[in-house]
Amino acid sequence: MTTFDKVVKILVDYNDCDASEITMGTKFADLGLDSLDTVELVMNFEEEFGITIEMNEGLQTVGDVVKLIDSTQG
Repeated sequence: MTTFDKVVKILVDYNDCDASEITMGTKFADLGLDSLDTVELVMNFEEEFGITIEMNEGLQTVGDVVKLIDSTQG
């Protein structure tokens, strides 16, 4: 399972959205997620991937998160 697939699964489980509509360019706001949701999701990503993610304005899309996770896992 790729990082993207894992991120999509977490999003679908969290937000009950349609996985087929999620792309690397999907913004969290497009999924109806606010900043509190994003913080909770980041905690889920950290737990799933065993990493620490610094919250910043650069994390706007699914692709941003996937790239960050991949860069921390070498």
